[in-house]
Amino acid sequence: MSGFMSGGCQCGAVRFRAAIPLGRASLCHCRMCQKAFGGFYAPLVSVGEGGLAWTRGQPSWFQSSNHVRRGFCSACGTPLAYDAPVGLNIAIGAFDEPEKLAPEIEFGTEGKLSYTDRLHLLPTRQTPGGAVGYLATIVSNQHPDHDTQSWPQEREQ
Repeated sequence: MSGFMSGGCQCGAVRFRAAIPLGRASLCHCRMCQKAFGGFYAPLVSVGEGGLAWTRGQPSWFQSSNHVRRGFCSACGTPLAYDAPVGLNIAIGAFDEPEKLAPEIEFGTEGKLSYTDRLHLLPTRQTPGGAVGYLATIVSNQHPDHDTQSWPQEREQ
């Protein structure tokens, strides 16, 4: 498969286009990735050299160690990139179609939180029926999962 996959941050200030095929999708459990993503792990996929173009805005960068810098949107805080000597990785959740990027390997398992292997055993539920009215009143400021000519779009009055 060839072509491109697009993505970006939550507010739409930073957008990218990645050439496919992409590298191996992974989860990193190291403590630095947990903190950078504010989550249990960092879902990432590698892009080949020259395989990524920032199509709107640019990420801001934090040098998280002497070897790694992490890209994020300075407007909304969305984690976007992990840049290390081994190459550039992009956050899977930042892609418009993250379902297409299933992780194939886990790294940093020495930092893996003990309960993450049991998350699928937790009880699940749909959004409660009583919340439907509330949900209908939400006006999202989140960028849609596709490229737009500009952002934010004009709102109808």
